[in-house]
Amino acid sequence: MDSRKKNLLVSWLGRGNPARQSHNLPMSEFFPNIPTIKYEGPLSDNPFAFHHYNPEEIVAGKSMKEHLRFGAAYWHCMRNGLGDPFGEGTALMPWDSGEETLDNALNRVPVFFEFLSKIDIDYYCFHDRDISPEGETLAQTHEMFHKVVEKMETFQNQTGKKLLWGTACLFGHPRYAHGASTSPNADVFAYSASQVKNAIDATHRLGGPGYTFWGGREGYGSLINTDMKREVDHLAAFLHMAVDYAKSIGYTGQFYIEPKPREPSTHQYDSDSAACLNFLREYGLLEHFKLNIETNHATLAGHTMEHELEVAMNADALGSIDANRGDELIGWDTDQFPTNIYGTTNVMLRLLKMGGFTTGGLNFDAKRRRESHEPEDLFHAHIGGMDAFARGLKIAAKIIEDGRFDEFVKTRYSSYDEGIGADIESGSATLESLDHYAQGINPPQLSSGRQERLENLLNDYL
Repeated sequence: MDSRKKNLLVSWLGRGNPARQSHNLPMSEFFPNIPTIKYEGPLSDNPFAFHHYNPEEIVAGKSMKEHLRFGAAYWHCMRNGLGDPFGEGTALMPWDSGEETLDNALNRVPVFFEFLSKIDIDYYCFHDRDISPEGETLAQTHEMFHKVVEKMETFQNQTGKKLLWGTACLFGHPRYAHGASTSPNADVFAYSASQVKNAIDATHRLGGPGYTFWGGREGYGSLINTDMKREVDHLAAFLHMAVDYAKSIGYTGQFYIEPKPREPSTHQYDSDSAACLNFLREYGLLEHFKLNIETNHATLAGHTMEHELEVAMNADALGSIDANRGDELIGWDTDQFPTNIYGTTNVMLRLLKMGGFTTGGLNFDAKRRRESHEPEDLFHAHIGGMDAFARGLKIAAKIIEDGRFDEFVKTRYSSYDEGIGADIESGSATLESLDHYAQGINPPQLSSGRQERLENLLNDYL
């Protein structure tokens, strides 16, 4: 443990906080100066209050809480030291000794559940290696993992908090430098399969309605040393094994794939929504998987978030959403908290039109900035994201209720509602029939797309 972390820990323990000394309590006081966050309305100047997120407020027939299904990411809340490629971490986490031990992993659990309770977030997500460390053997690793899962189950029961989805970290350890299920080493494939089996077991035990696959290393740096066809075949075989195993234990949760185009690999096989859907169709997996879409990944793919959502929705494959944003001036995964109201409105427009979440939710896969290093900044960051999505939800509901955008789009494509357009959509038209039709009409006259008018209208709603 470095001296800075040790001094912080000693300082924290020296406060004599009785809750810190008894992890059997359901609600320890690890954030003693932070109140339970409540809705106070837009006129409040309290930084520890929601100004727009009112959990029980009914919008479009459901409460905000039901619509948004917020989740907190264990890896960012409990494990992210706020380092970057040019500097070490700055995060002050006085509850954490900095040691990769089972005891330290168990100590984090009550802290996290106190955070969930105070911020009023019902769900959470985890990677296996975020909640527990590697052991000297794989068997020991699994044993420690399930001990932490047991404690998390206890705190779920005590607090009413729920798991949104679980996953396995198949990218951080050096053994996965060349991939996990796409590794050229079959032993690495087997190791990753063991991790996934145990992570699915844990997700099933904790009642998680979803399980996510994120191929952080499932890609390549150069085709010079890569058999792409073989690697993708192995990835598909791996996912089929997971489907079969879930059936064998009675786990009926939804499997997700999370697209990401690059970083760390030059090219990742799950690069965007369209690539993931093509892969799932090619290997007969589409009926078993939906997509978990992340805003920052959409940006890195050169797409907008609304594009990625539309592609997934059109295939009936949008399952869950990682709520964050990126910085278009920075070429890596910055995972910033979502505060852009245009962005949250565009997300909620798609989500409302889809009919809402079934198994998924809005998981804050987002981290504080490196200079926002104090524990209270965790609350400020989540409050801002939750308020931004609450505003996006209300704006999106108003847009849909008014119907002006939908009416414009419907009118724009109305030539396909009857006549030759209806023949095209029904499949009864042929090149010959269209040739005959086109020669008998005047050259087409296009109507304006009115993009600027509609952008102005969107501004009016905001």
